[in-house]
Amino acid sequence: MNPWILLDQVEVPGDGGAMKLYQRAFEFSISVKNEELMNSRMHGSEDALAELACKRVADRKKPRVLIGGLGMGFTLGAALEHLGNNAQVVVAELVPAVVKWNRTHLADLAGRPLDDPRIMVRESDVGLVIKEQAAAYDAILLDVDNGPDGLTHAGNDRLYTHGGLAAAKAALKPGGILAVWSAEPDKGFTKRLRGTGFNVEESTVRARKTKGRRHTIWLAEKK
Repeated sequence: MNPWILLDQVEVPGDGGAMKLYQRAFEFSISVKNEELMNSRMHGSEDALAELACKRVADRKKPRVLIGGLGMGFTLGAALEHLGNNAQVVVAELVPAVVKWNRTHLADLAGRPLDDPRIMVRESDVGLVIKEQAAAYDAILLDVDNGPDGLTHAGNDRLYTHGGLAAAKAALKPGGILAVWSAEPDKGFTKRLRGTGFNVEESTVRARKTKGRRHTIWLAEKK
């Protein structure tokens, strides 16, 4: 088997530890604190996150979508696939190197989504972007860390508290969708979503379309 080759390494802002990009033949992996965060062979649930959310808002006049976490670009690529030419997608990525990797090493994995004229990249904490403007988005997709249990950046945990969810709700237009990806189910998070006043649906999807680990996606609609 081909060995893993380290392509790049950076420190995550906020003392989040070392983030490393590896390649093995045509496969890529990103790890944080020596734990694999994502792998290019397993993105079915990231695709599903975008599809489930964007199909709900694609028919709106000029849908505006915020994606928290660029990753390897799969969520962004799938979102663009399910939105029309009149859409705008804002991508908030905390780690500038991840944006660079998506323009170089990882660019072709999801079809070069950063080249799409519908997108705007913000190298910023998605929590700060969410708080900038009320009723700004038709959908907010959070593909950050491993979900409600943050891994790379302690500040990400705040996204999933009552306060963080209330901020996301305020940033959504009426009937807007907050979609959240998680590596694991979390009954407490489901309860917090409902306690914040969202209508909540919870889905289980596979990491590799029809096989692999089961991941959880919440679709929370602003009443």
